[in-house]
Amino acid sequence: MTQQSLGVAFEEAVLPHMDAAYNLARWLTRNNQDAEDVVQEAYMRAFRFFSGFHGGNARAWLLTIVRNTCYSWLKKNRSHEPAAAFDEQVHTEIIEGQNPETLLLREADAHSLQQTLEELPSTFREVLVLVEMEGLSYKQVAQMLGIPIGTVMSRLTRARHRLRESLSPLIRSQASLPIEANEDLQDAHAE
Repeated sequence: MTQQSLGVAFEEAVLPHMDAAYNLARWLTRNNQDAEDVVQEAYMRAFRFFSGFHGGNARAWLLTIVRNTCYSWLKKNRSHEPAAAFDEQVHTEIIEGQNPETLLLREADAHSLQQTLEELPSTFREVLVLVEMEGLSYKQVAQMLGIPIGTVMSRLTRARHRLRESLSPLIRSQASLPIEANEDLQDAHAE
């Protein structure tokens, strides 16, 4: 394969997955700029070794490279530092008819979820991101991480359980909001 045809094949197979690569890097590094650096290095590695890619799932192949690049980068750059806080602002789409209170509650919910995801151990967080956010199959994740499918499933179950446990007070408080609002209305009508 010529260098030019290799470049075209690389662009067709790997470039469409840049968003997934960035998403994984962002969740593993917990920093936007670091994620950009990691993705750039991962793409350079992927291009360098693309001749060894013999078809299959390019997305899973690339995400494996991104994951390995992330951990190498973290070991080199943050081996003695505590984990940096993920500081990406939550973007919400403003929908007509939403009041500021609704927008504020939505942003608070997104922040709580983000914070809870950040607090998960990286082994749980990466499986959750790969399966739930990137849509990879258990088999693909198992191959990427070099672990049995059962381990993928148990890590995912544990990650979901920890998320549910951490977010249950928030969920309960939201479930009770309409009830309380209804009670206030009933009290107002009784007077």
